[in-house]
Amino acid sequence: MKFVSFKDKQGAVRGGVLEGSTIRPLARSGSDDVLAHIASGSSAPSFEGETIPVDQVSLLAPIQQPPRVFGIGLNYRAHAEESKMALPSSPVVFIKLSSSVVGPDTDVILAPNATDPDYEAELGVVIGRPGHYIKAADWEQHVFGYTIVNDISARGIQRSSTQWNLAKSFPTFTPMGPVIVTRDEIADPHELDIRLTLSGEVMQSAKTNDLIFRIPELIEYLSSMVPLLPGDVISTGTPSGVGMGRTPPRWLRPGDEMVVDIQGIGSLRNRTRSA
Repeated sequence: MKFVSFKDKQGAVRGGVLEGSTIRPLARSGSDDVLAHIASGSSAPSFEGETIPVDQVSLLAPIQQPPRVFGIGLNYRAHAEESKMALPSSPVVFIKLSSSVVGPDTDVILAPNATDPDYEAELGVVIGRPGHYIKAADWEQHVFGYTIVNDISARGIQRSSTQWNLAKSFPTFTPMGPVIVTRDEIADPHELDIRLTLSGEVMQSAKTNDLIFRIPELIEYLSSMVPLLPGDVISTGTPSGVGMGRTPPRWLRPGDEMVVDIQGIGSLRNRTRSA
Protein backbone atom coordinates (compact mmCIF):
# COMPACT_ATOMS: atom_id res chain seq x y z
CA MET A 1 0.00 0.00 0.00
CA LYS A 2 0.96 3.60 -0.55
CA PHE A 3 0.04 5.94 2.31
CA VAL A 4 -0.34 9.68 1.75
CA SER A 5 -1.43 12.80 3.57
CA PHE A 6 -3.34 15.44 1.66
CA LYS A 7 -5.29 18.66 1.89
CA ASP A 8 -8.71 18.56 0.25
CA LYS A 9 -10.56 21.40 -1.45
CA GLN A 10 -12.13 22.43 1.86
CA GLY A 11 -8.68 22.77 3.43
CA ALA A 12 -9.01 19.69 5.64
CA VAL A 13 -5.85 17.65 6.17
CA ARG A 14 -6.47 13.91 5.87
CA GLY A 15 -4.57 10.68 5.46
CA GLY A 16 -5.31 8.03 2.90
CA VAL A 17 -4.16 5.15 0.74
CA LEU A 18 -3.27 5.94 -2.86
CA GLU A 19 -4.81 3.46 -5.28
CA GLY A 20 -3.92 4.38 -8.84
CA SER A 21 -5.38 7.83 -9.47
CA THR A 22 -7.65 7.91 -6.41
CA ILE A 23 -7.23 8.14 -2.64
CA ARG A 24 -9.21 6.15 -0.08
CA PRO A 25 -9.39 8.39 3.00
CA LEU A 26 -8.39 6.88 6.32
CA ALA A 27 -10.63 7.09 9.36
CA ARG A 28 -10.21 10.48 11.01
CA SER A 29 -7.89 10.46 14.01
CA GLY A 30 -8.23 14.07 15.10
CA SER A 31 -4.58 14.74 14.29
CA ASP A 32 -2.23 12.94 11.86
CA ASP A 33 -4.25 10.11 10.31
CA VAL A 34 -1.25 8.28 8.81
CA LEU A 35 0.77 8.49 12.02
CA ALA A 36 -2.26 7.30 14.00
CA HIS A 37 -2.60 4.27 11.74
CA ILE A 38 1.11 3.44 12.06
CA ALA A 39 0.95 3.77 15.85
CA SER A 40 -2.13 1.52 16.02
CA GLY A 41 -0.06 -1.45 14.83
CA SER A 42 -2.94 -2.59 12.64
CA SER A 43 -2.14 -4.20 9.30
CA ALA A 44 -5.59 -3.29 7.91
CA PRO A 45 -6.40 0.43 7.65
CA SER A 46 -9.82 1.75 8.63
CA PHE A 47 -11.37 3.92 5.94
CA GLU A 48 -13.92 6.69 6.11
CA GLY A 49 -15.67 8.54 3.29
CA GLU A 50 -15.71 8.37 -0.50
CA THR A 51 -12.63 7.96 -2.68
CA ILE A 52 -11.14 11.21 -3.96
CA PRO A 53 -9.32 11.76 -7.29
CA VAL A 54 -5.70 12.54 -6.50
CA ASP A 55 -5.73 15.48 -8.89
CA GLN A 56 -8.33 17.20 -6.68
CA VAL A 57 -6.08 17.38 -3.62
CA SER A 58 -2.67 18.71 -2.62
CA LEU A 59 -0.29 16.02 -1.37
CA LEU A 60 1.60 16.79 1.84
CA ALA A 61 4.43 15.04 3.64
CA PRO A 62 3.00 11.58 4.37
CA ILE A 63 3.68 12.08 8.10
CA GLN A 64 3.10 15.70 9.08
CA GLN A 65 5.48 15.83 12.05
CA PRO A 66 7.47 12.63 12.55
CA PRO A 67 8.46 12.11 16.21
CA ARG A 68 12.12 12.20 15.09
CA VAL A 69 14.00 12.33 11.81
CA PHE A 70 17.37 10.64 12.26
CA GLY A 71 19.85 11.67 9.58
CA ILE A 72 22.80 9.45 8.75
CA GLY A 73 25.91 11.18 7.43
CA LEU A 74 28.63 9.82 5.13
CA ASN A 75 26.78 6.54 4.61
CA TYR A 76 27.64 5.93 0.95
CA ARG A 77 31.22 4.99 0.17
CA ALA A 78 31.48 7.24 -2.87
CA HIS A 79 29.99 10.20 -0.97
CA ALA A 80 32.52 9.81 1.86
CA GLU A 81 35.28 9.82 -0.76
CA GLU A 82 34.01 12.98 -2.50
CA SER A 83 33.75 14.64 0.93
CA LYS A 84 37.42 13.71 1.47
CA MET A 85 36.56 12.01 4.74
CA ALA A 86 37.51 8.58 6.05
CA LEU A 87 34.84 5.88 6.06
CA PRO A 88 33.14 6.02 9.46
CA SER A 89 33.61 3.13 11.86
CA SER A 90 30.11 3.67 13.29
CA PRO A 91 27.06 5.52 11.97
CA VAL A 92 27.30 9.32 11.92
CA VAL A 93 23.94 10.44 13.34
CA PHE A 94 22.30 13.86 13.48
CA ILE A 95 18.73 15.06 14.01
CA LYS A 96 16.59 17.00 11.55
CA LEU A 97 13.88 18.86 13.44
CA SER A 98 10.35 17.84 12.47
CA SER A 99 9.51 21.52 11.95
CA SER A 100 11.65 21.36 8.78
CA VAL A 101 9.44 18.70 7.13
CA VAL A 102 7.44 19.66 4.03
CA GLY A 103 5.78 17.67 1.29
CA PRO A 104 6.08 17.33 -2.48
CA ASP A 105 5.65 20.37 -4.72
CA THR A 106 6.35 22.68 -1.77
CA ASP A 107 8.93 25.42 -2.16
CA VAL A 108 12.23 25.03 -0.32
CA ILE A 109 12.98 28.47 1.11
CA LEU A 110 16.60 29.59 0.89
CA ALA A 111 17.06 31.81 3.95
CA PRO A 112 19.81 34.46 3.68
CA ASN A 113 21.84 32.89 6.50
CA ALA A 114 21.45 29.34 5.13
CA THR A 115 24.68 29.76 3.20
CA ASP A 116 25.89 27.30 0.56
CA PRO A 117 22.63 25.32 0.43
CA ASP A 118 22.94 21.80 -0.93
CA TYR A 119 20.69 18.89 -1.96
CA GLU A 120 20.88 15.26 -0.78
CA ALA A 121 18.70 12.45 -2.17
CA GLU A 122 18.00 9.84 0.50
CA LEU A 123 15.95 6.71 1.19
CA GLY A 124 13.80 7.17 4.28
CA VAL A 125 12.85 4.26 6.54
CA VAL A 126 9.62 4.71 8.51
CA ILE A 127 9.43 2.87 11.83
CA GLY A 128 6.22 1.01 12.62
CA ARG A 129 6.61 -1.22 15.63
CA PRO A 130 8.42 0.57 18.47
CA GLY A 131 11.41 -0.98 20.17
CA HIS A 132 14.47 -0.61 22.35
CA TYR A 133 17.61 -2.74 21.90
CA ILE A 134 16.36 -4.15 18.61
CA LYS A 135 18.57 -6.86 17.16
CA ALA A 136 19.71 -6.40 13.57
CA ALA A 137 18.16 -9.77 12.68
CA ASP A 138 14.74 -8.45 13.74
CA TRP A 139 14.87 -5.20 11.78
CA GLU A 140 12.02 -5.96 9.35
CA GLN A 141 9.54 -6.45 12.19
CA HIS A 142 10.01 -2.78 13.08
CA VAL A 143 9.78 -1.21 9.60
CA PHE A 144 6.44 0.14 8.45
CA GLY A 145 7.63 1.27 5.04
CA TYR A 146 9.84 3.53 2.93
CA THR A 147 9.69 7.08 1.64
CA ILE A 148 11.88 9.66 -0.11
CA VAL A 149 13.76 12.38 1.77
CA ASN A 150 15.72 15.34 0.38
CA ASP A 151 18.15 16.28 3.14
CA ILE A 152 18.70 19.96 2.31
CA SER A 153 21.82 21.22 4.08
CA ALA A 154 23.23 24.70 4.69
CA ARG A 155 26.89 23.77 4.21
CA GLY A 156 28.17 27.13 5.46
CA ILE A 157 26.46 26.55 8.80
CA GLN A 158 27.40 22.87 8.80
CA ARG A 159 31.09 23.62 8.30
CA SER A 160 31.09 26.18 11.11
CA SER A 161 30.22 23.64 13.79
CA THR A 162 30.74 20.03 14.76
CA GLN A 163 26.97 19.78 15.27
CA TRP A 164 24.98 19.44 12.05
CA ASN A 165 21.43 19.62 13.42
CA LEU A 166 20.70 23.32 12.86
CA ALA A 167 22.35 23.39 9.43
CA LYS A 168 19.86 20.76 8.30
CA SER A 169 16.76 21.99 10.11
CA PHE A 170 15.88 25.34 8.53
CA PRO A 171 12.16 25.54 7.71
CA THR A 172 11.37 23.50 4.54
CA PHE A 173 14.78 21.76 4.60
CA THR A 174 13.29 18.24 4.83
CA PRO A 175 11.07 17.58 1.80
CA MET A 176 9.52 14.14 2.21
CA GLY A 177 7.13 11.92 0.26
CA PRO A 178 5.06 11.80 -1.80
CA VAL A 179 4.12 8.41 -0.33
CA ILE A 180 5.13 5.83 2.23
CA VAL A 181 5.33 2.49 0.48
CA THR A 182 4.69 -0.36 2.90
CA ARG A 183 7.52 -2.78 3.61
CA ASP A 184 5.88 -5.69 1.75
CA GLU A 185 6.07 -3.83 -1.58
CA ILE A 186 9.87 -3.39 -1.51
CA ALA A 187 11.60 -6.75 -1.86
CA ASP A 188 15.05 -5.44 -0.90
CA PRO A 189 15.58 -1.80 0.12
CA HIS A 190 19.32 -2.29 -0.44
CA GLU A 191 18.89 -2.81 -4.19
CA LEU A 192 17.08 0.35 -5.26
CA ASP A 193 18.06 2.92 -7.86
CA ILE A 194 18.27 6.43 -6.40
CA ARG A 195 18.67 9.59 -8.46
CA LEU A 196 18.44 13.36 -8.14
CA THR A 197 18.08 15.79 -11.00
CA LEU A 198 18.63 19.52 -10.52
CA SER A 199 16.90 21.75 -13.05
CA GLY A 200 16.94 18.84 -15.51
CA GLU A 201 20.57 17.76 -14.95
CA VAL A 202 21.32 14.42 -13.30
CA MET A 203 23.48 15.17 -10.26
CA GLN A 204 23.21 11.96 -8.23
CA SER A 205 22.69 8.44 -9.57
CA ALA A 206 23.48 5.32 -7.56
CA LYS A 207 22.06 2.20 -5.96
CA THR A 208 21.33 1.76 -2.28
CA ASN A 209 23.68 -1.24 -2.24
CA ASP A 210 26.51 1.30 -1.75
CA LEU A 211 25.31 1.99 1.80
CA ILE A 212 28.08 1.54 4.37
CA PHE A 213 25.67 0.85 7.25
CA ARG A 214 22.56 -0.92 6.05
CA ILE A 215 19.10 -0.63 7.57
CA PRO A 216 19.45 -3.57 10.03
CA GLU A 217 22.64 -2.06 11.44
CA LEU A 218 21.13 1.43 11.67
CA ILE A 219 18.05 0.18 13.52
CA GLU A 220 20.17 -1.84 15.95
CA TYR A 221 22.56 1.07 16.53
CA LEU A 222 19.93 3.77 17.07
CA SER A 223 17.68 1.61 19.24
CA SER A 224 20.61 0.66 21.46
CA MET A 225 20.54 4.24 22.75
CA VAL A 226 17.01 5.56 22.24
CA PRO A 227 13.76 3.61 21.90
CA LEU A 228 12.45 3.91 18.35
CA LEU A 229 8.88 5.21 18.06
CA PRO A 230 6.11 4.66 15.49
CA GLY A 231 6.55 7.24 12.76
CA ASP A 232 10.25 7.86 13.36
CA VAL A 233 12.09 8.34 10.07
CA ILE A 234 15.65 7.19 9.44
CA SER A 235 17.09 9.10 6.49
CA THR A 236 19.78 6.65 5.45
CA GLY A 237 22.33 8.93 3.78
CA THR A 238 23.07 10.30 0.33
CA PRO A 239 25.12 9.06 -2.64
CA SER A 240 27.92 10.98 -4.30
CA GLY A 241 27.21 13.95 -6.55
CA VAL A 242 26.17 16.55 -3.98
CA GLY A 243 26.89 20.19 -4.74
CA MET A 244 29.63 20.39 -2.11
CA GLY A 245 31.60 17.63 -3.85
CA ARG A 246 31.72 19.35 -7.24
CA THR A 247 34.39 21.61 -8.73
CA PRO A 248 33.28 24.34 -8.54
CA PRO A 249 30.60 23.61 -5.92
CA ARG A 250 27.01 23.72 -7.19
CA TRP A 251 24.92 25.34 -4.51
CA LEU A 252 21.16 25.60 -4.76
CA ARG A 253 19.86 28.80 -6.36
CA PRO A 254 16.39 30.36 -6.36
CA GLY A 255 14.26 28.78 -9.09
CA ASP A 256 16.03 25.40 -9.09
CA GLU A 257 13.84 22.32 -9.43
CA MET A 258 14.95 19.23 -7.52
CA VAL A 259 13.49 15.82 -8.37
CA VAL A 260 14.45 12.77 -6.32
CA ASP A 261 13.51 9.39 -7.81
CA ILE A 262 13.75 6.13 -5.90
CA GLN A 263 12.83 2.85 -7.52
CA GLY A 264 9.57 1.42 -6.24
CA ILE A 265 8.59 4.58 -4.36
CA GLY A 266 8.23 7.38 -6.90
CA SER A 267 9.37 10.96 -7.38
CA LEU A 268 9.69 13.83 -4.91
CA ARG A 269 9.68 17.22 -6.64
CA ASN A 270 10.43 20.60 -5.04
CA ARG A 271 11.50 24.03 -6.23
CA THR A 272 13.64 26.57 -4.43
CA ARG A 273 12.92 30.25 -3.79
CA SER A 274 14.42 33.09 -1.84
CA ALA A 275 13.06 33.87 1.60
